[in-house]
Amino acid sequence: MNNTTIKPYNTPKSIAILGSTGSIGTQTLEVIKDNQQLFRAFMLTAHSNAYLLIQQAIEFVPEYAIICDESKYQEVKSALAHLPVKVMAGHQAIKDMVTHPEIDVVLTAMVGFAGLEPTINAIKAGKDIALANKETLVVAGELITSLAKENGVNILPVDSEHSAIFQCLVGEQNNSIEKIILTASGGPFRGRDRDYLATVTREHALKHPNWVMGAKITIDSASLMNKGLEVIEAKWLFDLKAEQIEVIVHPQSIIHSLVQFEDGSIKAQMGLPDMKLPIQYALTYPNRIKTSFKRFNFIDYPHLTFEKPDMHTFRNLGLAFRALENGGNMPCIINAANEVAVDAFLKNETGFTDMSDIIESCMQQIIFLESPSLSDYLNTDKETRIFAQNLIQNMPLKA
Repeated sequence: MNNTTIKPYNTPKSIAILGSTGSIGTQTLEVIKDNQQLFRAFMLTAHSNAYLLIQQAIEFVPEYAIICDESKYQEVKSALAHLPVKVMAGHQAIKDMVTHPEIDVVLTAMVGFAGLEPTINAIKAGKDIALANKETLVVAGELITSLAKENGVNILPVDSEHSAIFQCLVGEQNNSIEKIILTASGGPFRGRDRDYLATVTREHALKHPNWVMGAKITIDSASLMNKGLEVIEAKWLFDLKAEQIEVIVHPQSIIHSLVQFEDGSIKAQMGLPDMKLPIQYALTYPNRIKTSFKRFNFIDYPHLTFEKPDMHTFRNLGLAFRALENGGNMPCIINAANEVAVDAFLKNETGFTDMSDIIESCMQQIIFLESPSLSDYLNTDKETRIFAQNLIQNMPLKA
């Protein structure tokens, strides 16, 4: 049942931002600030960044502000006591409130597996989803896409690559896709070998050459796991087979992705690296609105180059393709293992190349389920995290 209130003409869309203090969330608020006649920040949520959530709530005065970390509830509540903002705490509050009848679009920018259940609840309530949490489709793509169809819900991709594919497909409903080509910047270690990767630190890996992103996605980009997760996400977003998805390294990040149709023609979506454009398109779809964003000029980029990804050195991309081909709960396994491995790397508890070893060991050891239910996904995620943590704790310390 659609749980969205019918609003008067020209009333701004009410946007719930799950993960408002992260990179995507803060840029979404910039889009809302620039287009207040079109959008309203109805609900803001943060994992633990109480300070920034408070500042955002003071500026945008949402109906709800939710902090996942319940220990920071009083801090947020006290700081916002002078405003008509309802303050709540805990993950359950997010899962409950995404169904609010006044919400038009739920932008899911929470990091990792945590975004799955709120997204499911929002879809069941008939909310359109602006999807920046790729892990939701990686973990449970079949379940999510089926629910979206049942409830007449649009899943509007926010990732620049998937937004590019989505934009290329507008007006092409009756034309068959031969393949899609997802572009990758190659990250900060493009061209390096395994020996070099074994020496890199978190500080090296957090310096992305083109994009400003959160820590987890930046590490994923450096290891090419981000591209692997995008491959799996693309399968579900665009109803493709693994052999219809190609990855190519494009260091300039100007061509955001391409679609090749069965007649051989290729459409590409291009522009300067700026996440506000795909965010805005997801919120305004099917319309485009004028922006003041900096424009791309071909003269400034006389050479656009392309390379084949090195899946021997950057093993995570190959592991993701393998998980896609296996299907079932295997993508859930690699997602959970990767989240644990990245967290350990960011805490200097494991090395950069060790992350691939951890993921592959989990793929080999966790029980494979061909047709998992939601409870199976939840159990697989939990089991994989425990197994991965044990692997890390028992790894030899490096000098």
